[in-house]
Order: sequence, then C-alpha cells, then structure tokens
Amino acid sequence: MLKMQPFYHPKEGTYMKLLVLLGRSSQPGQASQLFDEMLQTSLEPTPELFTALLAACSRRNLIDKAYEVLEQMNSLPLCQRDVYTYSILIKVCADAFRYELVDSLFDEMAEKLITPNTITQNIVLSGYGKAGKYGDMEKILFKMLESSTSEPDVWTMNTIIGLFGSVGQIELMEKWYEKFRNFGIEPETRTFNILIGAYGKKMMYDKMSSVMKYMRRLSFPWTTSTYNNVIEAFSDSGDAKHMEYTFDQMRPEGIKADTKTFCCLIRGFANAGLFHKVISMVQLGGRLEIPENTSFFNAVIYACSRADDLMEMERVFKRMKDK
Repeated sequence: MLKMQPFYHPKEGTYMKLLVLLGRSSQPGQASQLFDEMLQTSLEPTPELFTALLAACSRRNLIDKAYEVLEQMNSLPLCQRDVYTYSILIKVCADAFRYELVDSLFDEMAEKLITPNTITQNIVLSGYGKAGKYGDMEKILFKMLESSTSEPDVWTMNTIIGLFGSVGQIELMEKWYEKFRNFGIEPETRTFNILIGAYGKKMMYDKMSSVMKYMRRLSFPWTTSTYNNVIEAFSDSGDAKHMEYTFDQMRPEGIKADTKTFCCLIRGFANAGLFHKVISMVQLGGRLEIPENTSFFNAVIYACSRADDLMEMERVFKRMKDK
C-alpha cells in the first residue's frame, strides 16, 4: 500500500527494519524476496543490508543461501564483508557443526586482515561447547584471555559455565567462574541463575542456597528463571514439600510463573506420587492462562505414565495433536 502512494520513496532504513523483522520471524524466504525487490528500486545495496539478509538466513541454518549472499557481496566492490558479516556466517556454520567451514572462514579473515572480535569468538565457543569439543573451546578461551581485541565478557562467562554446568561438570564450572571473576568480569542475574540450575541438578542444595543468598546481598533480583531452577531441583528429586514452598514464595514477591514453572511442578508432584496435586496444577495453569506448549503436554503425559493411567495419557496426547 505504501508503495502505491505518490509521496513514496524507497529508503534504506525502511528495508533494513523489514529485513531484521523478517529475520527475527524466521522468514528467510520473505527476506530474500524483499531484498530482490529492493534491488529493482533506485537503492544501492550496502554491507549493512547484506549483513541483515545474511542474519535472516542464519536463523534457519541455510548455509548454501548464506554463501550465495556472500558471493553477491563479493561481486560489489562497495559491499565488502566485515567482522560482523563473518561473525554471522561463522554462526551459521557452527550451528550446523560444519567446523571445516568455520576454520576456512577464520583463514579468510586472516588473509583480509579482519580481526575476530569478542562476538565472533563467543559464537565459536558456544558451537564448540554444544559439540562437546571442549579442548578446542579451551584453546579459544586462553587466546581470548591473552587478547586485546577479543577479550572475554559476561556473555563468554555465561556460555562457558552454562556448558559445563549443563553436563554436571561442577568443578570445571567453578574453576572457570573464578577465572572470569579474577579477569575482572562481573556476573549478572543470568550468571547466578546458571549456577543455581547446575547446583540444583546435582542436588547440591547448600551451594544453591548460598548463591541465592549472595544474589540478595548484592541486590540482584530473583527472577522467574531463579525460581524455576530451584523448583526443578526439588521436582527431579520428588521433594514436593520444598518445591511447593518455593512456588508459594513467587506470588508474594510478584514473580510470575511461566510454562516451565508448571512443567516442573507437574513432574515434581508426579515423582512424589501426589497425582491429585498434578490435576490441581493443570487446572491452575488453565486459570492463569499459562501457554500449553509441547513441554507442558509432555509433563502431563509423564505424570499419566507415573500414575499408570493409560486412558488419560491417550486423551492428553490426542488433545496435544489437535492443538
């Protein structure tokens, strides 16, 4: 409609916003179509517009399409790739576990004298961690600690302690937390939530409680994620009493429960054999209009299996498919 107006003139900023929006909505096809339409106007493509299109492709791990965009950039002398372009492309390759492509992109950056920044290194760190390539991950970390252009930041710290914490490597998680703190990196709320979640999964309740008290002392707010991590810890062990007590604390503090909260509660009461409370939680979730996603239905199905209620399990599964 806007294009049909006599006063309409295409603007780079408008296309940039639309490309970013389509990327965030995981619509790379629409983003590519919009970019092609833009090329038919009087606007000249810029490195920033190409990078926005590349980012849209990265959200769906479209490696071939991403490299096509890169070749298009190469054909235009005023649209040479920079560290941000490479960072996005490296993320596409790392997410797809194509580390041979990651290595070739780093070689290409070196040839063009483009220095990786902290964002670039964080992307690769996360990719190596998800693939279990801890040796390669630590090599990059030590390089970052010695670098003046890609120093680690709080995102680096959260990524590393989160990776070790998720696989139960508590000693390594604590070792790297201390290294980052000694390097001068200040933790944030998410950092503490990661620690609480890791300690909770290993049933290290004293350490979990210590982190929560430390957060209070430093005036870091407890969030929904904080409570979810604690509730999940008690849920896994079937400790219904402490799980319910933690949940009851959320309301006076003005913390809203989410789908994960109810998934943990449902599983926890099922683990404790309190199936009447499972029903109460499902009903409460409905009254609070908690979104019923796949995780929610899986938790209810899990509770049905613990109760040996096959009929109810089938009914829930049918409702899940109909949604």
